[in-house]
Amino acid sequence: MISVDDRHDDCESLQSYLQLDATARKSRLAEFHRTLQNLHKAGEIDSATSWAARAVSPLLDYSSLMTLRRFVSAGSSAPRPKTAKRLAILGGPTTLQLRQLIEVFLAGERIAVEVYEAEYGLFRQEMLADGSGLDNFAPEIIFLAVDARDVRHFPPIDADDSAVARLAEGEISAWQQLWDRARSRWNASVIQNNFAIGPHSVFGHFASRHPGSREHYLTRLNRLLADRAPASVILHDLNGLAAEAGASAWFDPRFYYEYKMPCGPDCLPTYAHSIAALLRAQVGQSKKVLVLDLDNTLWGGVVGDLGAGGIKLGQGSGEGEAFLAFQQFAKDLKERGIILAVCSKNDADKAREPFEKRDDMVLRLPDIAAFVANWDNKADNLRTIANRLALNLDSFVFVDDNPAERALVRRFAPEVAVPDLPEDPAGYIAAVSLHRYFEMTSFTQEDRARSQFYSDNAQREALKSEAPDLETFLRSLAMSMTVEPVTDLNIERATQLVNKSNQFNLTTRRYSLAEVRQMSTSSEWRTRTFSLRDQLGDNGLISVLLLSRRGNDLVIDTWVMSCRVLQRGVEQFTRNELVELCRAEKCDRLLGSFIPTAKNGMVSDLYSRLGFSQADSDGDTTLWELSVGNGLAPLPHCIQRETPHG
Repeated sequence: MISVDDRHDDCESLQSYLQLDATARKSRLAEFHRTLQNLHKAGEIDSATSWAARAVSPLLDYSSLMTLRRFVSAGSSAPRPKTAKRLAILGGPTTLQLRQLIEVFLAGERIAVEVYEAEYGLFRQEMLADGSGLDNFAPEIIFLAVDARDVRHFPPIDADDSAVARLAEGEISAWQQLWDRARSRWNASVIQNNFAIGPHSVFGHFASRHPGSREHYLTRLNRLLADRAPASVILHDLNGLAAEAGASAWFDPRFYYEYKMPCGPDCLPTYAHSIAALLRAQVGQSKKVLVLDLDNTLWGGVVGDLGAGGIKLGQGSGEGEAFLAFQQFAKDLKERGIILAVCSKNDADKAREPFEKRDDMVLRLPDIAAFVANWDNKADNLRTIANRLALNLDSFVFVDDNPAERALVRRFAPEVAVPDLPEDPAGYIAAVSLHRYFEMTSFTQEDRARSQFYSDNAQREALKSEAPDLETFLRSLAMSMTVEPVTDLNIERATQLVNKSNQFNLTTRRYSLAEVRQMSTSSEWRTRTFSLRDQLGDNGLISVLLLSRRGNDLVIDTWVMSCRVLQRGVEQFTRNELVELCRAEKCDRLLGSFIPTAKNGMVSDLYSRLGFSQADSDGDTTLWELSVGNGLAPLPHCIQRETPHG
């Protein structure tokens, strides 16, 4: 066993490594590995696994990641959690090293998976044959790790456009057959590569114009994949990834001819991390908030010293244009649903001056959902922002030019993702982008309006602080709720909420779009969505219920809700809706389970607060019941029920 002093020294050594930027970590990597080995030898396997997982980064090379894999894999003997996803990896090329690296990156994200890897080149047989290993595995997610070598036929070099179009239609039909099989056989979602277009065209620059060229044909297929793939198929842009990595590194032919590897070995971490980021998005763990420092992050110089007019920003200098581009990058993220916040060591009035006085600022105060500028330490200020937004710190990305501030946040708020930044602001966008924090698998109107939702919430909090009591505040909001089943119009947002909600989530069951669609049309299931408006704005679709009929009971399989509408009576409104639905179905009882996770403690007593009684317990899982006889009174709330439009 390790002595208390030695354990403290080991933990301090590991922590001091993790708080450093990647360049500073390199010289201490061997020491970090030795310390992990010491913990492992002493039987502290879970501790070594946890520290190793925290060190996983796309900035590491192949050998460093494989060294960490020895430690994160050491903890794999523990029983997999019930929420572990069944992931099948089927490749045209070999997938062994790719699979190992995907597992490393998922371990770094604390995403539990059970992985099935098919034999080299047998992806079609595995998917289409009854009784195959894949069939017995019954995957929830299938990753088709294919490339251009898996295209069945290429056109003759002299083929005209109509002949090429017919050939392309046949090719896409063959892939559609696999997608349909995944959905009908296992109700699985699919992640599929598009086709990377290699260098050395025999047509040279004319290749993009000639229908019979390999390059023109692959471009056509990639466009058809994007146009024809259903919502249950997530396209992975392998072509873009190869271009990002560079053709000479990605298409190094030696490694395919000798080992059937999908790309050059130096590109494997990039490939695996890109897939892991899509899987992270698929299970609802993409980051939600971009928190920005100000001085030398959004502009050059210290505004408190230089004033709003003296900072470097805008046209006329390379540095000023780089800061402007980074602001535009943040603005674009905000427009697609990422919440922006400011965390700055500054006097608040000085920090706001550039937003208020500089016409060339891309970002404006209304773009910022939470603005914190003071002289407190930034780890504490990040917690303040998290409380204001009612979001967990593990959904935050913190961007700061100061290495000391980055180190402090990594140490005292380790849940927060903190990318390294280069000295040159021209590299800021790439430094944030390479981590793929904000990967997405769909885009809805609620995504686009999310930042406005949180800005409106700030106004609600201001009203709440001025109201004499909670009921007066709630009545002043003039809230109205629309209740509808899951439909074609709201299914993407409903599925997204099911897969992204972690805190207000009674069972943390995840369902694909195909599964939710199946429930919405099944006679055995009932679905409900809840959309909330008030005088300050539209909150959008904020809650989803998935219920099944079991004899004379109506069973709540899934109940999720956005945390931004907590303490507004939505829970009480929903309970009343459930009771009315139960009576309409001529059921006697509502049943619901609570399955605890590390994040859903806020709803551990929800059922008891809503009048349910505990009926049973199975380990940590508890079963709750509510009889819905006519003597059951509705719970009070301040929400008006609206009739759906149309």
